[in-house]
Amino acid sequence: MALRFGLFSINAYACSYPDVVARIARAAEAAGFESLWGGEHVVLPDPQAPPSPMAPTERILDPIIALTYCAAVTTRARLGTGIIILPQRNPLVLAKELASLDALSSGRTIVGIGVGYLEPEFRALGAPFEHRGAVTDDYLAAMRAIWGAAKPAHRGRFVSFANVQAHPQPVQRPGPPIVIGGRTPAAFRRAVQSGNGWYGFALDVDATAAALEGLRQAGAAAVRPAELGALEISVTPGRGTPIDLATAEKFASLGVHRLILMPPPRLDAAGLERYVDDVGSKLIGRL
Repeated sequence: MALRFGLFSINAYACSYPDVVARIARAAEAAGFESLWGGEHVVLPDPQAPPSPMAPTERILDPIIALTYCAAVTTRARLGTGIIILPQRNPLVLAKELASLDALSSGRTIVGIGVGYLEPEFRALGAPFEHRGAVTDDYLAAMRAIWGAAKPAHRGRFVSFANVQAHPQPVQRPGPPIVIGGRTPAAFRRAVQSGNGWYGFALDVDATAAALEGLRQAGAAAVRPAELGALEISVTPGRGTPIDLATAEKFASLGVHRLILMPPPRLDAAGLERYVDDVGSKLIGRL
């Protein structure tokens, strides 16, 4: 299968304005991008301090709302959350929002999730930072239960329910594909055991190779359910990694299925449009 290309930051910076996000979503689809991706931070620390990736006043839309907006102005591009910080969310509310996006987009949703890393954000939201890995596993199981079961029920450490229904269910059955983000052994284990795919963010070729080795080791130590199929690999190269044809071929040779490209953050609408057109003419369809 040919290497696919996604576009990152469809909900941030210039794309946080309605006319720009619609223009760039349409341009990316026309240029051949397979998918559009939006990340998440509900709140940002003020003042900014490592590891916070953004200044406190930088604009970032809720990814599901932004992707729903993109769904209305596109027809083919898949719509990915890259990533939603799952332990900060109510799992049933989130499952409803994502099922709604899948219904309104005719089954184009990709659900990227991660455990998060900004303790001030967790503290502000009242979410337990120290238990975020265990919460993520429990919430993911709960979401799959409400999406996929005729009589959904789940009993876990952090969430339990029974005798309820949530409709419409996702168009994709038994639910949208789940992509697990992160580079820790726990993230690799979670991807192998629970993910349709894995997402590595801000990686160069060597860091991607190291992460894929971590995934292989996790696969040797954990049982992957047969119904999940082969693990799809998505990577966003770091901004210091120039993406030309030769570099894209190196990622593909490692086993990467999708490159989710991150434009420079300060581009205006015209600059973003030139960026996606350039990728379309020089990379997409050539691998």
